[in-house]
Amino acid sequence: MGMMARVAHPDTREDVRREDAPAGIPTWQTVVWNDPVNLMSYVVHVFREYFGFSREQATRLMLAVHHEGHAVVAEGAREQMELHAQAMHDYGLWATVRKAPR
Repeated sequence: MGMMARVAHPDTREDVRREDAPAGIPTWQTVVWNDPVNLMSYVVHVFREYFGFSREQATRLMLAVHHEGHAVVAEGAREQMELHAQAMHDYGLWATVRKAPR
């Protein structure tokens, strides 16, 4: 896994898992979306267990999902972001992959 970085996005600012992509390859993002099913405590648990975020980082991201409707939880190569999105689906969370804004 790559290093943790604070990254500015047009819609929100948050801690995300940043993974190095080879130079010249576009960066992609894994986005987790709000849903009416999962408890906030469960989302924090998933972010901590899967991504290894601290309780504080996981809580910030969960609150972004809850209040803003979504949060970017990882950035890197497309294939890795697709794996993260699938893992979020396996946990029962709604996640998508998108190209990172330049």
